[in-house]
Amino acid sequence: MNNNNNLYKSLTARSFNQLLKTVLLAVPLSLLLFGCGDKRKNDAQGPAGPAVYKVLTLQPRSATLNNDYPASIQGLQNIEIRPKVDGFVEGIYVDEGTLVKKGQLLFKIKAPQYEQDVRTAEAGIQTAQADVNTATLQVNKVKPLVEKDIISHYELESAQNTLQTKQAALAQAKAALANAKINVGYTTITSPVDGVIGSLPYKLGSLVSSTTTDPLTTVYNTATVYAYFAMNEKHLLDFSRDSTGTSIKSKLNNMPKVSLILSDGTTYEHPGKVETVNGLINTNTGSANFRAAFVNPKGLLRSGSSATVRVPELVKSAILVPQSITYELQDKRFVYLIDAQNKVKNAAITTMENTPGQFYIVTGGVKSGDKVIAESVNNLKDGTEIKPAEVNADVVYKDLK
Repeated sequence: MNNNNNLYKSLTARSFNQLLKTVLLAVPLSLLLFGCGDKRKNDAQGPAGPAVYKVLTLQPRSATLNNDYPASIQGLQNIEIRPKVDGFVEGIYVDEGTLVKKGQLLFKIKAPQYEQDVRTAEAGIQTAQADVNTATLQVNKVKPLVEKDIISHYELESAQNTLQTKQAALAQAKAALANAKINVGYTTITSPVDGVIGSLPYKLGSLVSSTTTDPLTTVYNTATVYAYFAMNEKHLLDFSRDSTGTSIKSKLNNMPKVSLILSDGTTYEHPGKVETVNGLINTNTGSANFRAAFVNPKGLLRSGSSATVRVPELVKSAILVPQSITYELQDKRFVYLIDAQNKVKNAAITTMENTPGQFYIVTGGVKSGDKVIAESVNNLKDGTEIKPAEVNADVVYKDLK
């Protein structure tokens, strides 16, 4: 029995060793066949072809450039309210920043001396009227006596001259009353225009006069506001050359409407119009002043505030390239230009400083009809062959402003 077991173990070990040798011989052979198969497959396919890139054909297009200029806002009228009589501030009927209408009561000044002048003038009128009546009676008394040659004509002329003197005194008294009433009227101050109340430096009881340094307040008429901005000499020359019209007035009339960018970055809802330009260039700043008018129905714009005037400039025919397909190297900007053999050339371009959105206006380096790679690419060498895939230009320029 033991002999049989030993024989079985010997046969089993011998079979296992033989199987192991067979497997070890088969593995290198299969790897060799696999490698040969891959090599044949690669030989059948050949080397890799040119890479595919999106390509854009450049054509002239129109674009709108926005030129921004810092501006200061002023109301249509800034009217200082000053007292014309001496007195104490008795009443203040508005507050700072209040919207007021023309004729609305603003201040009341206590000046009793002017009321006394009215009473004095009224009494003077009564005295002058009595003198006129007396002089009239004297003329009426002397006149028939002269006609009957009872007294000389001299007496009549003397009586008539006295009457004229008394009548002049009456007119003077009436004028004094009118002046006194005017002065009393100055104690009540109303708004001369629709507008907004400025600061109120004087409080109740303050003594004011016509010689007071500071006004009682300032009423800002902001129904229409002016935005004042300066354009440098270069832009002024461009405006003079490019704008249609033979005179400054006609050029201004042909200018497009301008926008107002508020201090929070939002655009004011009402467009404005450039109305005037100063004919003299400031020698200190090298710029000329412009004035644009904006309606202000809601009173949103206030005098003294700051904003930005945006002047649109239409470029009718320009070569535009998306900024995303360009790259910068040593202070120069480049695009990948594709020649007739579909080979790449790194082309330096020059562009305008101002840009319409996410595009550059090219002034040199490429021209109409040239093809450029229309996607962001890095490190393509000159002479690299590509397979172009033409893109729809309307899709590329759909966000053009």
